[in-house]
Amino acid sequence: MAEAEKKTATEMERKLKKEEKAKEKEMKRQKASEKAKVAQVKSAKPKPVTDKKINKDEEIPSDTPPDEKKRLSSQMAKQYNPSAVETSWYEWWERSEFFKADAKSTKPKFVILLPPPNVTGVLHIGHALTCAVQDTLIRYKRMSGYNALWLPGFDHAGIATQDVVDKDLMRETGKTSHDIGREEFLKVAWKWTHKYSCSIKTQLRRLGSSLDWSRECFTMDEERSKDVVEAFVRLHKEGVIYRGDHLVNWDCFARTARSKEER
Repeated sequence: MAEAEKKTATEMERKLKKEEKAKEKEMKRQKASEKAKVAQVKSAKPKPVTDKKINKDEEIPSDTPPDEKKRLSSQMAKQYNPSAVETSWYEWWERSEFFKADAKSTKPKFVILLPPPNVTGVLHIGHALTCAVQDTLIRYKRMSGYNALWLPGFDHAGIATQDVVDKDLMRETGKTSHDIGREEFLKVAWKWTHKYSCSIKTQLRRLGSSLDWSRECFTMDEERSKDVVEAFVRLHKEGVIYRGDHLVNWDCFARTARSKEER
């Protein structure tokens, strides 16, 4: 009997220890679960936005006169301010005519044509990349003794511009180009073109692009239009351009043919 009682007591002791361990594990599991819930709630909350704006009181006014070389002897600001650093330089470059090519120069010539951005809207990061690469190359050539020209221009973009102007017209007035007629729509399109060509020009200047603005081109200006007509007539006479019956990609909304690339 004594041995049986001793065995029973040992088993009870083991059972109690197991229960205590099980309770400890359950408590740990509950604590871990609570921590996970708290972390989930914290991650779901929006992070406070830190105000990284430049403190106007700490800005140091520029002492550089308009169109003069930027003065660098003034006190530096405590915080980097891109606008303050970049100001005055481009105006001085233009006034000094650093970007102009000389037609009478005997130096070896080097010319880059800026791929004319479409006036369908403002520039994007792809344009900025192109400008950075071309600007680096043209500046290097100038410094290497070349008579370097980087030619700026804008592309009227034809049907693409017609599409965005038509959409803008519908959004603003509820009418289409067919509703207002050809002449009135052309006025709206030219207004759009002027607005976005000015915006693009401002962006290119902000990028520091060393373009010769005295030679600015537009694909529909008088000189370029004359060249297009001359080339078209010459190629037609040579038989390179011809008329014939062919299947075309017809746009039912714009009521015009589309190229294969625009399908």
